[in-house]
Amino acid sequence: MPTIAAFRGLRYDLGHVGSLSDVIAPPYDVIGPELQDDLYKRHPSNVIRLILNREEPGDDDTHNRYSRAARFLKNWQEEGVFQTDPSPALYVYHQVFEYGDESFTRRGFMGRMGLERFGEGTVYPHEETHAAAKADRLKLTQACRANLSQIFGIYPDEENEAQSLLENAIIGVTPLEATDHLGVVHRLWPVTDVNVIGGVSSAMASKPMFVADGHHRYETACNFRDQLAAGGSLDPSHPANFVLTMCVSMNDPGMIVLPTHRLFRGLPALTSEQLRAKLGALFDCESGGSGPAQAHGIWEAIEMEDNQGQLGLYTSADDQWTVATLSDAGQAKMAEVASDHSSDWQGLGVSILQRLILETLFEAKDLPKPNYVHLVEEVVEGLVAGDDDGSKYPLTALVMPATLDHIRAISEHGERMPAKSTYFYPKLLSGLVINPLD
Repeated sequence: MPTIAAFRGLRYDLGHVGSLSDVIAPPYDVIGPELQDDLYKRHPSNVIRLILNREEPGDDDTHNRYSRAARFLKNWQEEGVFQTDPSPALYVYHQVFEYGDESFTRRGFMGRMGLERFGEGTVYPHEETHAAAKADRLKLTQACRANLSQIFGIYPDEENEAQSLLENAIIGVTPLEATDHLGVVHRLWPVTDVNVIGGVSSAMASKPMFVADGHHRYETACNFRDQLAAGGSLDPSHPANFVLTMCVSMNDPGMIVLPTHRLFRGLPALTSEQLRAKLGALFDCESGGSGPAQAHGIWEAIEMEDNQGQLGLYTSADDQWTVATLSDAGQAKMAEVASDHSSDWQGLGVSILQRLILETLFEAKDLPKPNYVHLVEEVVEGLVAGDDDGSKYPLTALVMPATLDHIRAISEHGERMPAKSTYFYPKLLSGLVINPLD
């Protein structure tokens, strides 16, 4: 496990900004143009101006959205909008949210985590990264010299030992609180007690860390550190040797993983009969009924079955659902076509959908990006409304999410899952605390 260290965070002064809810934002990669505009309007000091500054006419290599973000950060510190905490702290972070008919609280803490390149230590990725996103985040880091948003890391801790030390330290302490645009309540407590911080660091010392979200930001932090090191000696205690990380126990009761269902584009229209013909003996198929609304009952049954090899497939050409379950022949074929991966990877629902159905049986390897959704109601809405241009999605798939155990096993194999294998809800807020890198 890399080193976990306290730090003096940069935080909003509520005397300047008023409500914390007005200045926070979700991660940059889930912010579309409409939400970006809403956040710009919400408050002149909203963190959106740092994490996802708008492009403006006349932007060039010198004056652009990265340089504007850096200027905002500098000015806000000089004006007192941001204040540096007087003492190093670990920041306890709770998220209170609803899913289904239940209320959950996910508990974790933010600190600096020592950087290790993937594959060289005990920090593990679980999804692939893309060069363009890393280049974008590196330009922002170079300009602002700060971690503006945190990595989301998960670690095994059956007794929740590390988090319990922090929970005991905040008993009776009033938190800072913000509510995001989805109604999730976020609470923050700085903990500066050196004995508690030392206990947490010791409890974390032997634990691996799995990056749940923020792979691009993690690799960007490594790239930024390496750039500074190439320019001269980098002291081991330099902040660039660390990255701001939210640490959540894999055993926390509020730690849930949501599915990512797919509404596909770019495939030829086909009927359920044609679909079954393509699946052949590799899947045992049953009719799931007709109409988009049937998705609710199908998904409920798939969740109850808890079988990664079972998928709900909708063909728009005849408005039919098919429940397809991987057969013994299908398992053998999957082992053949995915022989470059472990049996854990081969058994994932998203792997079966991608490698066996799309790439092998459909021979479709370069499809347009699907419409990814997480709630069954979103699937129904998408099927009723159609794509942005009004056309029907030719094929839709309800697919089980990877579990925390899958993430750990596959990551420790040195493998990465297909894109959108997991969706950790709720998203962490940007703007609660910033980690300066100077």
